[in-house]
Amino acid sequence: MSDFGFYFDRLPEPSARRMLVVTLVSVALAVLTCSIVLLISSVNPIDVYRSMLSGSLGDTYARTETLVKMTPLLLTGLAVTIAFRMQLWNIGAEGQLYLGAIFATIIPLFWLPNARGMIMIPAMLLMGFIGGAIWGAIPGILRAWFNANETITTLMLNYVAILLCQYLVYGPWRDSAAFGFPGTKPFPDAAALPNWQTYRVNIGLLFALTAVVIIAFVLRRTRFGFELSVIGDNPRAARYAGMHTRRMIVLVLALSGGLAGIAGMVEVAGIGHSLQRQVSPGYGYTAIIVAWLARLNPWALIIVSFFMAVILVGSDQLQTSIGLPGSVGPMLQGALLFFLIGGEVFTRFRLRRSIRVVAHG
Repeated sequence: MSDFGFYFDRLPEPSARRMLVVTLVSVALAVLTCSIVLLISSVNPIDVYRSMLSGSLGDTYARTETLVKMTPLLLTGLAVTIAFRMQLWNIGAEGQLYLGAIFATIIPLFWLPNARGMIMIPAMLLMGFIGGAIWGAIPGILRAWFNANETITTLMLNYVAILLCQYLVYGPWRDSAAFGFPGTKPFPDAAALPNWQTYRVNIGLLFALTAVVIIAFVLRRTRFGFELSVIGDNPRAARYAGMHTRRMIVLVLALSGGLAGIAGMVEVAGIGHSLQRQVSPGYGYTAIIVAWLARLNPWALIIVSFFMAVILVGSDQLQTSIGLPGSVGPMLQGALLFFLIGGEVFTRFRLRRSIRVVAHG
């Protein structure tokens, strides 16, 4: 008599085709789950998705707003991708974005208020990177020398950064002419990133695309990228090979934080034109979904960040178009993350059937 069963067989190396199939199935399951929730709520999911696409891609203004949202998602997604590839779980891109915004604000308000744009913008870009890098290096040092869990430290530093920003805009940096509203005084015109025509999309998108090209080259063609991969795959073997794992941990998390910091600079210089209480609606957290959907591939991040921007902009339009709250977008994001994490099992393991012959006698 035969006895049937199933077991997971570990794959030596996940194939690109398998990862693509698992990702597409995860997206489909997330959409299906959200559709069921909408149907239970007596809402036609087709109308919802059609409205989201129309609100994010329906006209020139909608498409440019989608590109505006895509820019910080691409930068923060690239930031966490670098850390994740070394098995460093940087959950702190949100806080690093805030520190980048705070550091970038120092240039137009205090250090170079009268500088020309050709000096102001690069200085703000550098300061944004430095601010995010410092906020990324702190958990890197704690992990490298004290073995502190970077998932916890990066997450906790998010709240410190957000509260620091609130302290500044409610306190010492508050604009006295703003009628009591929290925020710094507006930046000088030289601190504004150039826009495309009359729309809000600015050269911050060019910064993000340039960063993708540079990071893709670094990861594939340099010694730094090679050591990053080796340490991520097998830290013990990397140490035996003479690689400086502690230094790499700090450098990778600092680079990760610096990229997120540039996203903060782009938000204050290209969108807000001042430091506000809420610099980001959660780009640093959404970046985790972006990175996983892209399977930690810098080039795929461009497509995925655009897709997530479509969801964000489209969900904002639901309340005015069909009277639904914008929380449909975050619900879809949460479902995506849930199924992506669950799908990781099927990228690393193959489900097999076992047959056992049971003898009776």
